[in-house]
Parts: sequence; structure tokens; C-alpha cells
Amino acid sequence: MPLPDDEHTGARIAHHRKRAGLTQRGLTQKIPYSYSLLTQVESGHKPASPDLVAAVAKALCIDVTALTGQPYVTELQQDRLAALVRPIREALDLYDLGADPAITPRPAPQLVAAAQALCQQVRATKLHDAALDLPGTMAEITTAAYRTPSSELWAALSSTYRTAHDLAVKLGYYDLSTVALDRMDWAASRASDPLLSAVRQYMRALVYFREGEYTIGQRLVASGQGLLEQSPQTRERHAVAGQLHLGASIIAARAHDEDAVKNYLTEARSYADRTGEATDVHWLSFGPTNVTVHAVSAHVEMRHYGEALQEAAKVRIPQDWAVSRAAHFYVDQARAQMEAGRSEAALKSIVTARKLAPQQTRYHAGARETIRGLIHLSRRTPDSLDHLAAWVGL
Repeated sequence: MPLPDDEHTGARIAHHRKRAGLTQRGLTQKIPYSYSLLTQVESGHKPASPDLVAAVAKALCIDVTALTGQPYVTELQQDRLAALVRPIREALDLYDLGADPAITPRPAPQLVAAAQALCQQVRATKLHDAALDLPGTMAEITTAAYRTPSSELWAALSSTYRTAHDLAVKLGYYDLSTVALDRMDWAASRASDPLLSAVRQYMRALVYFREGEYTIGQRLVASGQGLLEQSPQTRERHAVAGQLHLGASIIAARAHDEDAVKNYLTEARSYADRTGEATDVHWLSFGPTNVTVHAVSAHVEMRHYGEALQEAAKVRIPQDWAVSRAAHFYVDQARAQMEAGRSEAALKSIVTARKLAPQQTRYHAGARETIRGLIHLSRRTPDSLDHLAAWVGL
């Protein structure tokens, strides 16, 4: 039977398809997916995978969030997060207004530490705390950077813009994330830090990845690698270069270019051999573990679910790894387990992701679709699955 509500992603696909004047067969001629799969997704009998959603959004020339329903405003209001978004928007608009005479900023070392603390809060998925603290810190560093310009302060300001991007993505405000990335580039150029600029290109590439624009994503990764040529051969440069290769591997996987995926992962492993676990470099979590985790994600994107689970079995999460990254891995693993028919294991993985990062998991479109798929596969829905479905608003 179809899923109980008519606000699932498949229903939104059907709505926008009809608005575009396309039949189901007409849409499948524009995307690399079968008519049978599309009909099952639209009726709610199968979850809408991120790659299918991206392909449909691109074919219909609409934003992915029109299909996923993000941001999930009801849940955001319940978690007291919705009201924190507007102050972040306003703080992002202060970038070219100069120093605020009403602000007396703290000394530069304290401001740098505050920017780092915000990054740490997001990695720990303390989204409410980070969203609450971010606007004031951003305004304070903006004033300090204008009054006493230094590479250190511009880099700290760039870091707060990155935090704004990370929060926006996790909460489903992708329009805001794009603004934050523009501001990040503006500040990074004043910091004269090519590594920051390269990280920004990596994050831009992931934006296009979500939207199904893989060619632009690959060009942005290549641009990031080019920026690294301006910096010396250091462990930090190797970590950023390796992370760019990991980003490229996922983009290539979504484009089903298996040879490119293998090449990018091989390059990333060579950098990881040199850096070790480089969780301290630009909050990227780069290292051998992240290479394996990206191999899992790449196989999931290529719909090689057996290979994804083989790679997942090798993953050993380091104790100091970012909680946000670990939770994302468990969501990917859950999708592979569900598609491989291992529903009980998939439910355990989603529960683990929730325990690690409850707010992030609640607003993760992939987690929601996996829970939806598990509901359909389960003949008798376990209490824990019912609870999860209600928790994410299904």
C-alpha cells in the first residue's frame, strides 16, 4: 500500500512533473531512471533517492528543495531553530558596511577562538547553540576586521561565513548557504589564504552536486586544486587536496563514471597516507577513515549496495572524529542496508545516526527517505520505527 501522507517527495515530483506538462514516460526520457521506478516513487511505494531527486530537479529546471520540501519548518519551529535563521541572514549582510560604532570587539585571539568554537559546535551537531551564537560573533569579527585589518581576522570572519553555510545546509536553507559561500570567498581573498579559497571551492562543488550539475562541480574541484598551487607543500595543503579528490569522487559517482571514482579515491588515499588522520585541518575530517567513508558513499551513489556494505565493514570511526561526519556515514550505510534488503540493520544505523546527531539526522533528507522506505518494507512496523517516523515528521 502507498505511504499514508501525500506530502512525500514522490508526490512533489508528480506535482511538478504535471506542472511542466510531462507524463511519467515523458519525464523518464529526460532522466536516467526507469518508468517503473518513477511510478513507484511518485506513488510512495519506494523512497526517492538523492540522485533521482537531483536528476528530476535538473530535468524540470527547479530547485531540489522544491521536491524534498526543505526546510522542514514545522520541525524547525519545534526545535526553536526557525527563529534563529533570520539573524544569520542579517549578519551575513553586514559584510560591506564597515565597522559598527556600537560594537567593542574582543581582542583578536579571543575572536579567532570564538570562530573556531562555532566550527566545533557544528561538528558536534549542536546546531541550536551554534545558530544562537553565530550572528553576534560574525558582527563582532566584522567590526574588528575593519578597524584593525589582519589576515588572522579576515580568516576568522571567513570561518564564521563557513559556519553559516554549514548550518544553512544542515537546516535545509540552501539559498542562504549560497550567500554564505559568497561571503566566505570575499573574506578569504582578504585573508590571502589559498587554502581557505580552495575549501570554499570544494563546498561550492557540493552545492552543485546536490543540484545535479556534475560538470560544474568537477570544474569547481579543479579550480580548488589550482588554487592550492599558490601554497607551499604542507600537511595542511595535502589534506585540502585530498578532500578535493574525495569531493570529486562523489560527483563522479553520481555521474556514474566508475573509472573516475577509482582514480579520485586512489589520489585521495595517497594524500591520506601522508597526512594521517587530519581532523585538525580546516575541520575537514580528512584522513584514511574519510577516504573509506567516501568509498561507501560513492558505491551508494552508483547503486552498488553490496560493495558499499563491504567498504562500510572496514570503517572504524576515530574517537576524535566529527560527530556530524560519523552520523552522515551511518545514514549512508542505512540506505545501502535498506536497498540490500537488510531492514533491521538499516533501522539500527538510522537509530545510531540519531543518537550521535539528533538535530542533523532529523533534517537530513536522505535519512527521512530511508525511514520512509523502511516503513514501506516493514509488514509490521516496529515501535522504534514508528517513533522515528513521527520524530522526523512523517
